[in-house]
Order: sequence, then C-alpha cells, then structure tokens
Amino acid sequence: MTGPAPAPGTVFLVGAGPGDPDLLTLRAARLILNAKLIVHDGLVDPAILAMAPPRARLISVAKRRSRHTMPQAEINALLVAEALAGRDVVRLKGGDPFVFGRGGEEVEACRAAGVPVEVVPGVSAALGAAAAAQIPLTHRDRASIVSFVAGQCKGLTEQDWAGLAGKGRTLVIYMGVATAPQIAEKLIADGLAPEVPVAVIENAARPEMRVLRSVLAGLPELVVRAKVKSPAVIVIGEVAAQGRIGQLRALAAEAAI
Repeated sequence: MTGPAPAPGTVFLVGAGPGDPDLLTLRAARLILNAKLIVHDGLVDPAILAMAPPRARLISVAKRRSRHTMPQAEINALLVAEALAGRDVVRLKGGDPFVFGRGGEEVEACRAAGVPVEVVPGVSAALGAAAAAQIPLTHRDRASIVSFVAGQCKGLTEQDWAGLAGKGRTLVIYMGVATAPQIAEKLIADGLAPEVPVAVIENAARPEMRVLRSVLAGLPELVVRAKVKSPAVIVIGEVAAQGRIGQLRALAAEAAI
C-alpha cells in the first residue's frame, strides 16, 4: 500500500545575470547556496555554479545554435516531474528569465501541472553588458528609446524592425553573432544609415570581456575578423559611439570604400 503523494516542491526560475557572481540578487544567491537540485543553462558562468553546495545535483540543459541537448518541452517536463516528486528546483538562466529566456513557457508548464513557481529576476544580458562597457542605453542627448530584439530566430528577414533603430533610438540585439550579415543588410535596407555606430560586447561582465566597435556597414566584417563568439550582444545607435566618435568616423569612411 503506497502512501500519499508528497507535496510538490517549488520551481524557482532564477536569473543568473550576465556572468559575474557579484551581480546576482541576494535572493538568487541564497537559493543557489542552499540548493539541492539546480537545472541550468549553458550560459550560466561556472563561478556561479560553484556556489552550489557540494551535494547539490546539477543538471545541464545547455542550448547552442543548431544543437539543443534538451528541447524546451522536455525541460518543462523535467522541472514539473522533479517538483511533483517533492523536490525544490532552482532553474538557473543566464540574464533574466523573462528576457529571451523562455521563462514564460516554463511558468505556464508549472502552473498547468499545479506546481508552485517563483520568478527571481536577474540583471539582463543587455543591461549587464551596457553597464560593463559603460555604454548608456538611454542618454538625454542621444537616445530616449531602447528596444530589444532576437537576432537568431526563424523568419528574421520577414520581421518588422521598422522604427526600432535610428536617431534618438538604441537597438540591442541578442543572439545576433551568427546572423550579423543579415542584420546589417536588413537594417540598411530599412533605411538605417550605414555609418550608424555599433558596439559588440562579448562575454559581458566577465574577465574575458571584449568591447568591439564599428559602424553598421562594417558589422559583418568585424564579427569575422575578431572571431566573435557567443555570448555577445550588439548595440546599435549613437550611444554605441560613446567616447569613440573619431574612430567610428574613420570606420565609416573605410566601410564606404
């Protein structure tokens, strides 16, 4: 005769920020330090995973372009199954769970299964990268609007980005390294000037961080020449020229040749 089913555990969707453990919220740090089970993405920095107790079980559900170790539906099922078995689950996501983190889908799956769920926000990749590179996403003299888009998704060329970039606006592109040529072509075709400043921030807030600058027309060549790898965000707009106006004018002239 079996006993009653255990009370379900709670799934905590925790934003791990851009990588630096010092940028975790206090709530996130406490959950990691006391975790018994952590389900984490591939972009969570090893220094953050090292904060987990020695006996904690760590499950990687890392995703890479064109190679998913576990489809999203299976991740959802894993979280629900572990919680229904009575275990609390710390679901660690790079950046913030609700900014291109598919946290909304995981919340819906937990709710549908009757599993308690809590969302712990994190410093998003865009905010963390901009701060680390000292690039203000908004600026009284340069930009009063900032938009975030995903550069790696189906139907990129059909997406309507009209009005997202231009004078007085900042556009931040997540997951845009592999599609940099299409992004530049798309924005220029939509009327954005080829000499608009661009900054590529790789491994934001980590010791190996790089900030690479160019103009929109030179973005594809920059990504190839510098061998840019993910994680990286692309900032497009006047704010990306912070302190580098002369250099960017030279790059614009070079790109026009």
